Amino acid sequence: MSANKSLTLYAASFVDELTKAGVRDAVISPGSRSTPMAMLMAEHPDINMHVLIDERSAGFFALGMAKIQQRPVALLCTSGTAAANYYPAVVEAFYSRVPLLVLTADRPHELRDVGAPQAIDQLHLFGRYAKWFADMAIPEHTAELLHYGRTMAARAAGKAISSPSGPVHLNFPFREPLVPDLECEDLWTSLNSRPKQVQVTAGSTVIDVSEVQRLADLMSEEKKGLIICGELRDPDFTQAAVKLSSVLKYPILADPLSNLRTGSHDQSSVIECYDAFMKDEYITEQLKPEVIIRFGAMPVSKPLFLFLKKSADIRQLVVDGQGGWREPTLMAAEMIECRESWLCKELIKQVKTREDTDWLQSWQKVNLISREIAGSAEDKGGDLFEGNVFRELQHALPQKCHLIAGNSMPIRDLDNYFLNTEKEIEVFANRGANGIDGIVSTALGMSAGAGTDHPTFLVIGDLSFYHDMNGLLAAKMHKLNLTIILINNDGGGIFSFLPQSKEEKHFETLFGTPSGLDFKHAADLYDAAYTLPATWEEFRAAVSDAVIKRGLNIIEVRTNRQTRVSIHRELMNRVSQEIREKILK
Repeated sequence: MSANKSLTLYAASFVDELTKAGVRDAVISPGSRSTPMAMLMAEHPDINMHVLIDERSAGFFALGMAKIQQRPVALLCTSGTAAANYYPAVVEAFYSRVPLLVLTADRPHELRDVGAPQAIDQLHLFGRYAKWFADMAIPEHTAELLHYGRTMAARAAGKAISSPSGPVHLNFPFREPLVPDLECEDLWTSLNSRPKQVQVTAGSTVIDVSEVQRLADLMSEEKKGLIICGELRDPDFTQAAVKLSSVLKYPILADPLSNLRTGSHDQSSVIECYDAFMKDEYITEQLKPEVIIRFGAMPVSKPLFLFLKKSADIRQLVVDGQGGWREPTLMAAEMIECRESWLCKELIKQVKTREDTDWLQSWQKVNLISREIAGSAEDKGGDLFEGNVFRELQHALPQKCHLIAGNSMPIRDLDNYFLNTEKEIEVFANRGANGIDGIVSTALGMSAGAGTDHPTFLVIGDLSFYHDMNGLLAAKMHKLNLTIILINNDGGGIFSFLPQSKEEKHFETLFGTPSGLDFKHAADLYDAAYTLPATWEEFRAAVSDAVIKRGLNIIEVRTNRQTRVSIHRELMNRVSQEIREKILK
């Protein structure tokens, strides 16, 4: 048999088995060495192909698709430094537990380490950030090698979704000729009737009933408890957590990424403004719990983190259904590997229903004051206040949509100013490595993965937007729908809150880094609709228009870094003062 047919059937078997393992989307970066895999992915009837020219953007695009779909997405590139450009997205996928199948084409073994062009050492290229790595065999048309290709496809997809989910890396050495024979008569023979090569089933972790009873006894005894919820993608968790709270009368401190702040569930015990009042040590001392049970990733709030870190006398329980160790405070008394929603439901059966609501009511009263003050922020000196972006956006967004927050200041403003709502707004961010790169591409990948059912909105800062402007090409090429709220304070706004801001001599050069860019030109380049509202009334109108429009919309909100710091700090001081005077006097 010809080398061409051997290559064709080997790669086709791999691609076909990917689809049987649940892979539906492939993000492809153009290149020569990856030709056989790319062409066969394009040919397969069950693969949705997305071609992105820039590998760095493609990596984050695939990340966004996999994040919103919660299933593996294939990511393919040629050999050489093309693969290295996937590195930031692979790191984010590792830490945020997103299943990615990174497929890199490579030179065959005889062309490695001999000075051949576009050949680098790709073995374990992503180090420990790939959950699993395999250097694939050279294609051969034998029954054993075709079974091997199928088995490796199923294994890779299964490994990506096994706990904790994350990226896997398969490296494919291909010899020339690289063009597969798409007319091969048995290319997709009996495609629909062919059984899976191997079924890979991921498990769900539970704990012994005696351990559940022990935890239930602990919570039944302790009246002053908190439930803390970070980012967590368990579809059954919200209702289970709310029910547990109603039985124990424990407040729920809900990070915006927990998605407990949004939806039609009972939010009466959901505390969303804790970041504001937990800056005050006197207030936190008065509200100090005896036990804390924490679900999901560590919340965004730094005051909450510092409170947990300083509270060695509080019994802290951390529950992680994927068996990780997300506990940077070093204060946890117990690390519990168990599916979060399952544990909540089992605890509800065992704990004693508590009638006393004084503890919960004290948190609710403090939260209510914080809500009122957070919602009263006013602009200053003619400049739009950045924190009001989320307040205004929350009212303007449709009933069902996806909202993505960029890192640095947007995610923190989301935490402070995005209040509880009955709207079904699903909130996302890249909080694995917390980088500002690749956010635009991630949002576009999420838009593509979500389809057209609900609109997608991204709130992003100007430096983060600049980092990933070339990601906008995906919207133009694939006719994607995304509304970007671009907060432009001309630089790194978060540094104005840090000690570096007091060093005026070098601050702007090293940290403020103003670019002075006119982003309307970027909108023109990528055929995006562009709006520059001067008032909040114009902003609301622009968001309402964007809900109706299709395609790429950019709404730029220009703000002032200096006035935003003073407004925010004044609000936080008001929160502390009013809570002390009205609640804790």
